Amino acid sequence: MNRIIVDQATVAKFDALDEVAELCDNSGRILGFFTPSQNHSLYEGVESPISAEEFDRRVQEGGGRTLKEIMADLERRA
Repeated sequence: MNRIIVDQATVAKFDALDEVAELCDNSGRILGFFTPSQNHSLYEGVESPISAEEFDRRVQEGGGRTLKEIMADLERRA
C-alpha cells in the first residue's frame, strides 16, 4: 500500500468526516475515495452478550451457509 502524507489543513478536513468521501481535483475528476478509520470510542464499555467461551464453541461447531446458498435463497425470494 502507498502512503501519502497530507498537510494539517487536509487532516482537519478528513477528521471531520464520518463516512466515505470522494476525493476530487479542481476539475471534479475523481481521484479516489477516503474511508475514515473507525472511532473505537463508540464501543467503549459495550460488552458482547456472548461469552468468549460461547464464541469459541460456535467457531469450533462450524455450520452456517455458504454465500452461494444465501444468494440463491435471496434470489428465490425476489
